[in-house]
Amino acid sequence: MKAVIFDLDGVLVSTDEYHFQAWKQLANEENIYFDRKINERLRGVSRMDSLEIILERSRISYRAEEKKTLASRKNGYYISNIENLTPNDMLPGALVSINRLKEAGKLIAIGSSSKNTLLILEKLGIKEYFDAIVDGNQIKNSKPDPEVFLLGAEKMNVKPEECLVVEDAASGVEAGKSAGMKVLGVGSAKNHPLADYRANSLAGIDILKFV
Repeated sequence: MKAVIFDLDGVLVSTDEYHFQAWKQLANEENIYFDRKINERLRGVSRMDSLEIILERSRISYRAEEKKTLASRKNGYYISNIENLTPNDMLPGALVSINRLKEAGKLIAIGSSSKNTLLILEKLGIKEYFDAIVDGNQIKNSKPDPEVFLLGAEKMNVKPEECLVVEDAASGVEAGKSAGMKVLGVGSAKNHPLADYRANSLAGIDILKFV
């Protein structure tokens, strides 16, 4: 393996609660039922696709422009929520894993559906660590489509089969396998049947053994 592509949220940092609170605020304002069980369906899903899931329970039919406005409102709430994000919010084992890979001469990338990826990386102070960053602003199709990972490999000038994907969402695992890459499933994706390797998190493991 020449490269590792990390999903961002749930792998290197957890902003799940910030997303939930932002979607919850929007849903409450629109009188749409939304709970944590529904929120689980949004993991690894793009903003607009997440909105469509939430609107399944709406009594109102929204036009395309209105949906864009709703998504923008949610993003505003989310950005406000993560304003105080710092390097201390990185998940255990994340920075250690990044440093281990860099020291071993491996390429590393971010493959995230989030359009706020650069903002989060800057707040965490780790943007400069990555050889490639692919986010929701650069892709047309969100996970489980493999586009985000294939573009990451292309940017690093490596073949898909030379990449390991680290994912915490089922859609991400499926995207990685569709891209022809090996996948390390962590967190809620550790039991996904398509994952090649499994771990509770990046904490306490030597990521080099997977590459």
